[in-house]
Amino acid sequence: MKLLARFIFWLSGWKVVGKNPKAVKKLVMIAAPHTSNWDLLYARAAFYLMDIPVKYTIKKELFFFPLGWLLKALGGIPIDRKSKGRMVDKMAALYDNYDEFCIMITPEGTRSYSPEWKKGFYYIAQQVNIPIALGYLDYKKKEAGVGPLITPSGNYEKDLQEIQSFYKKITPKFPSQGVL
Repeated sequence: MKLLARFIFWLSGWKVVGKNPKAVKKLVMIAAPHTSNWDLLYARAAFYLMDIPVKYTIKKELFFFPLGWLLKALGGIPIDRKSKGRMVDKMAALYDNYDEFCIMITPEGTRSYSPEWKKGFYYIAQQVNIPIALGYLDYKKKEAGVGPLITPSGNYEKDLQEIQSFYKKITPKFPSQGVL
């Protein structure tokens, strides 16, 4: 997969920049801004190149043959969005099953314009007591990478302000669909 990722980045002119948080065994990787279906391809390729074994959640309705097989092979975890129980608790419980685990979450929750970010990524990190890594795709610069790690302080608004200030300089594929 790493060879394929290198080929995709070479063909499209993208490059990997930023830090690889290898020293941290468990974290929540937010991927922002998320405005295009291409985001998964470039993000997944970047994480292969950076040796970050991310998992990501995707609605279970997409896990049909053969697409489901491909999504699982790329780290997809099917999520039943209609099941009972808090999704944050279910996702936080996933960390109990692994010594090393990184789940990628798009805080916008959609590729379309949304006036504010979903808070689940923050509460998962807070519940599991792990940092949040700031993954990004900058379409203007054709760069993919991981920015700083943010440890939840318990003050969501303050931490969100710090997180979003990092993303203000990142250009999404479709800027009019971004929150920032």
